[in-house]
Formats: sequence, structure tokens, C-alpha cells
Amino acid sequence: MTAECRGPYGQIILFGDSITEMSSQGDNGFAFMPTLQNAYMRRLDVINRGFSGYNTAHAIKVLPLFMPRKEQAQVRIMVIWFGANDACLPGSSSQQHVPLDDYKQNLRDIVKHDIVRSHQLSTILITAPPVDEYGLEAAGLLNGTTEVSRTADHTKKYADACIEVGQEMEVPVLDLWSVLMIKAGWKQGDSALPGSKAEPKNAVLAEMLSDGLHFSPEGYKVLFQALMNTIETNWPKDSPQAIPYRFPIWTEAPK
Repeated sequence: MTAECRGPYGQIILFGDSITEMSSQGDNGFAFMPTLQNAYMRRLDVINRGFSGYNTAHAIKVLPLFMPRKEQAQVRIMVIWFGANDACLPGSSSQQHVPLDDYKQNLRDIVKHDIVRSHQLSTILITAPPVDEYGLEAAGLLNGTTEVSRTADHTKKYADACIEVGQEMEVPVLDLWSVLMIKAGWKQGDSALPGSKAEPKNAVLAEMLSDGLHFSPEGYKVLFQALMNTIETNWPKDSPQAIPYRFPIWTEAPK
């Protein structure tokens, strides 16, 4: 495929919370963001705009402060991944909870924001991932707290809400909640949720979530493959193999 031989590079923006922010870390092996950048090397720049602790109420405020104007950079793909913090239980000490209807409206406002729409980009929503209550409890004890701030069933409501917004706005949704839960043995329609304290501890889910919430390298591997499948299915023009190198290979490069 012939390179365009002009710059600057287009961008993929990963917009989310700590699970996005931490996707650049390779301390324990596989890292999602560098792997995604490698897949799009010489085609698009991958920009990590993950903000630890943020929910959608924070996100809608910070979005116009970092999002480049069209004359500054062309954003080709935007991945929007919030819900893990919004889904904190009401009254929890973190004060990160966002009511379900507000969460849905915030997602709508992000997707239809003027600065996002100005790029005419490909948008993908990712649902809140499941939580492992056993892992959350263990991590809490290490930090000296027994507070229950997240539950499996409450988080599912936010994952479902994200899917509803995507369907309503005709925006592709990566249902990561279901992807991870199916790997953990859950089937569509099951009322029993892996990760819930009402069920036995699930070793598969625990392997993908390092502390009951954040992702392990195994979890990020699942995310990477699921995102690539989502892009290929919904935006095939944006898959790596469909995008030419921005500059030609060295044997064809001007000199």
C-alpha cells in the first residue's frame, strides 16, 4: 500500500479513567496501549488520555481542555471508556458515584460534543468492566478498609446503560463486561454473576483483574483483542491493515 508521504499523523485517543491510564504500564508484561500503538505504527499515533479516579462528570469537563481542534490534529478514532467509577455505590466514601441517568446523559454529551463531532471520527464506547468483589475486599483490607464501594450487580447496570446509549446514538459498543464475564463462565441470561460474593470465587475473573477492579496483563490482552475485533467489524476502514503508512518505506523515501 502506497504511503501518503505527508504529516502530521492522525490520532487514536483513548479517553477513560485509571484503567485507561494504567494501560501504558508494562511492568508486569503485556501492556495494552503500547501494543495498540505497535499495531498502528507509522499509521496513527495512540494518545492515552486516561485520568485516574475520573467519572463521566469529570470527563465532560476535561474533554474540551485536551481534545485538539481539527486544525491542530486529526483524530481518527476515539475510544470512550467510563463507568467503573460512576458505578461506585451511592454514599461510598470516594464520592465517585454518578446516578445512572446522569451517567447516560454524560456519555451522550461526550459523544455529541462539538469538539468531538468536528473531527468526523470513528467513536467506540466501552462498557464498564465487571468487578471481582473478592479481589476488592482483599485490596481494601490491604489499605485498611472494609468498606464495600462496588458490587458486581450494581456495575452491571452501568454496563447495560452504556450499551443502551450506544444503541440509541448508533455508536458501536465494545461490551467488555460480557467479554470478560463469558470468559469467566457466565452465559447470557444467567442471574448468577461471577465476581459476586454471593457466588464462589472465580479464578478466571481474578486472573484478569489485579485487585478486583484494575486490569492485569491478562485482562489487557482480552481488551486488546476485543477492541481490534470491534474496529474490524464496525470501522474496517480504520483497521491497521486498511491504513497506509504515513511516510513511504525507506527504499521509496525521497532523499
